[in-house]
Amino acid sequence: TPIWLGEKSSVCTQVIERLYAASGVLNDAGQYAYYGRVGGCLVTGNEDGAKHCSMNVLYSLQHLGYVIPPQADAGWLGEAGPGPSYLDAGSGGPENDFTNRNTTFMTWNLMHLARMLKDAGGIPAHGNQRSEWDAGCRFDFANPEHR
Repeated sequence: TPIWLGEKSSVCTQVIERLYAASGVLNDAGQYAYYGRVGGCLVTGNEDGAKHCSMNVLYSLQHLGYVIPPQADAGWLGEAGPGPSYLDAGSGGPENDFTNRNTTFMTWNLMHLARMLKDAGGIPAHGNQRSEWDAGCRFDFANPEHR
């Protein structure tokens, strides 16, 4: 997402809203549809707020069921104020070691976690199946009457 007035863009907000629209859909295991998927966030702009934007996007993704690996965000911030975008000549974006390192770490961590989830068959279903909860199963959740 680009940073706009210190926040994620309206397009990024719309994408999250569209994802949220399907948040009630269940997968074949009875879990929320986004379980077993990984998510990260890349932020660009020429003003402060990259970590704030990442925080919001990553929280939104995990709330929907995405799994977030370590260092799942990266960003590039140009010089404060109006100026060149990341790929514009003279921006320094493609040569920025901090951005390149964090983007590389994020990318590999996303791929590693995706591979781990795929090899494990996703997130185990016991204890997180909405369909089972709706049917009365409580997954060993203690009944408060018997404490």
